[in-house]
Amino acid sequence: MTVRNRVLATVRQHSGKDALRTFNKHILNPAMLRIAGRRFCYAGVVRHTGRRSGTAYATPVVADRTENGFLVPLPYGTRTDWVRNVCAAGHAVLEVKGDTYRVTAPEILGAAAALPQARPSHARVWRRLGIEHYLSLTIEAGEPGSAPEKRPDQHE
Repeated sequence: MTVRNRVLATVRQHSGKDALRTFNKHILNPAMLRIAGRRFCYAGVVRHTGRRSGTAYATPVVADRTENGFLVPLPYGTRTDWVRNVCAAGHAVLEVKGDTYRVTAPEILGAAAALPQARPSHARVWRRLGIEHYLSLTIEAGEPGSAPEKRPDQHE
């Protein structure tokens, strides 16, 4: 079955959110992986290993820098394969803005705990989109960038 046929079948059988997820998985994500993680791209790449298969995967994500790591919105919830893989392994590699980080200590946060850590402009958008869960990732100690970084919107 072609990708087009799989997408159409999903649209017919599932809710709009499932159809969007299928479209992203088979069409948008492969296209985004060509540019995600590069210096001027808003999207990053999470590189993770399958929890059962051991297969290496790459997933495009939005990653907002926090004091000790990154905050990743989870618009499809906490049960997506890539989130489950990262949580099971306890680590991943994140490529953002041309830099590569080894991240650890994945923790799923609710909006109330996560949004105060996000840039105000991102928090407003994510709140409007109704995103309820976020993945917090800590940059591994000793990695470049593991020291707290002053964000442009923070004041001393």
